[in-house]
Amino acid sequence: MIQIILTTHILEPLQIILLFVVFALFIGVFIANRIILRRMHRHAKQSKFANQVMQEALKNSQNNVLQWHIREKYSTQLYGQMLPCDTITDEDWKRHVHPDDLLRALRFLHDLRDGKIKSADFNYRWNYEFDNKKPPRWGYFNNTSVAEYLPDHDLPVSIISTLTDETDMRQSQREERILADKFKLLFEHSIVGMSFYSPEGWLLDSNKIMREVCHFDTDDSDAFFYQNNLFDLPPFSELIKRDQVEEFWVCYQSIIPERNIHDYLEIHLHPIYNDWGNIIYLAVSVRNITEERELYLQNRLNDVQLRHANEEIKQYEIELRYLMENCQMQPWRIRLKENIIEFYKDLTTIDKTFTLEQLHTIFYNQEDDFVRAMQNPAEALSKPVSWVGQMHPVVSEKYKEPQWVVINSIPEYDEQGQMTGSFGIWRNIQGLMQKQEQLKRETERANDSGHQKSVFLANMTHEIRTPLNAIVGFSDLLQAMEQPEEKRELIRIIHNNCDMLLRLINDILVLSSVDSTGLELISERIDFSKEFDIICQSLAQRIEEPGVEFQKENPLPSLMVTIDNRRIQQVITNFVTNAVKNTHQGHIRVGYRVEEQTNGRNIYVYCEDTGSGIPEDAKARIFERFVKLNDFVQGTGLGLSICKAIIEKCGGEIGVDSEIGKGSTFWFRIPI
Repeated sequence: MIQIILTTHILEPLQIILLFVVFALFIGVFIANRIILRRMHRHAKQSKFANQVMQEALKNSQNNVLQWHIREKYSTQLYGQMLPCDTITDEDWKRHVHPDDLLRALRFLHDLRDGKIKSADFNYRWNYEFDNKKPPRWGYFNNTSVAEYLPDHDLPVSIISTLTDETDMRQSQREERILADKFKLLFEHSIVGMSFYSPEGWLLDSNKIMREVCHFDTDDSDAFFYQNNLFDLPPFSELIKRDQVEEFWVCYQSIIPERNIHDYLEIHLHPIYNDWGNIIYLAVSVRNITEERELYLQNRLNDVQLRHANEEIKQYEIELRYLMENCQMQPWRIRLKENIIEFYKDLTTIDKTFTLEQLHTIFYNQEDDFVRAMQNPAEALSKPVSWVGQMHPVVSEKYKEPQWVVINSIPEYDEQGQMTGSFGIWRNIQGLMQKQEQLKRETERANDSGHQKSVFLANMTHEIRTPLNAIVGFSDLLQAMEQPEEKRELIRIIHNNCDMLLRLINDILVLSSVDSTGLELISERIDFSKEFDIICQSLAQRIEEPGVEFQKENPLPSLMVTIDNRRIQQVITNFVTNAVKNTHQGHIRVGYRVEEQTNGRNIYVYCEDTGSGIPEDAKARIFERFVKLNDFVQGTGLGLSICKAIIEKCGGEIGVDSEIGKGSTFWFRIPI
């Protein structure tokens, strides 16, 4: 059309301008239309996408969406499976709401309808069953309602409600609550004390047993345990670290003075982890084993006592058997009804059995009054019997000749008081009879011993007189001597005789104390090494023979012991004095050593000489009183017997090792 106009007419300039304006407007309208169409297509796509997203969200959330048309008084199901059809009247809706929830639901909806509120959130129960003949099938819904308004309207035209079905969730919660109640009941009535703590060690809950064990203030709480951290209480403070909590068991004497707890507890700590391996709770179980421990200790004590009783019974049986065997005794029992006599090895084991007629042949002297009385055993044994006589060795076959025996018996009765027989023992006293003969011989020897004592007293008189004569004589002679050398020699002789007399008197006093009140020891704490050096320095001066060397062996610089030093020095002095008397060439060596024994430490002291020696047959009696192997050597024969008494009083032993012509070694060993 434009082309026609241009070719047909020659336009004026104003018309041309107007034409261009119209053309520009046309182009602008066309472009604007295209832009508007594109925007409409884009908004349509966005709306479609938003609708799809909303549909997927509603589908995934399993929600129901209803729109209540206020004026029309019916509801439309926009989404979901809540209604069997798409619409429902208000009256039908009311019939399907649970009567207990209807008033509250209507109150919220009426407030939305009247514009009092813009939105509401409430719950109600809904009957899924639309068939009135069937029982209700209730579901739980959470209702979120929003009022929908039109522009320039004060009241809503409809109400949009989103209903979330919480039936399964409610059922699950109810089941979880029932299960939790069951676990709570088990937890509360457990046979052991249980507590749950946070991972940081703070108390969360405790059951009844735990509250009793820990002496809670009330059944609900306790200030001490709720305010004190688990890791600060024993034994957890000693056994575990806060950052390295591990499962452990411990039996522990729990002492918490603040809670008056002094019990023995069996404690178990068990960390509870989540699926990611993190600790969410600390479970602590406690069992009070104080009474159980006391019962266990009592049972152990009873077992020990029972074992000791059994051991004592066994020991008693052993001792009784030993006593009967070594005392040559045997129990026996006469049974009148069976007309037998039984001899036992012990109290229960029968060794031999005889008839009462055979019993008469056992006795050696058939004319004895008791033997004759045994012709009527019931009368002869009706009262306690004690008889001494001889029997043929038919009970014990190790004897060949008649044996002297002692028979004792007492009668036995049944429950009705009728005599059933007798029980007793017989003892072989053949050895005792032989001892009587030996006693006679020993009596004769004692008489001889009295004679020896008389000889000893005569010898003692001579022994005392000899040093006294020397002391008196040389004391008188000392006044006439003028040369210092001569005076020193006389003084030495007087000193030696005084020492000899003093030792003699000491021996007599010791012997007297041993026979009258017993030897008395006075122990003291000393350094034996130093005291040994002192006594050896004194004893070395007693050697006058030029061919005899005094040797000392002191291996320790110090040795602290508790002994009667005076008595031990007396024994060593006697050893050396005897060695000096019998050694004329060689050496006299005195020494000691410490011996470690299983029952403690001993000290072994010896005196070795190279003298004449002791015959083998004389070693057994060398430590007896009044024994002198050489009558030409000065002495009373008491020194070694006194040494023996001292060492035995110290709980030790004494002896001699000797060989003729080579010398002797006297020794003793005492505990220190």
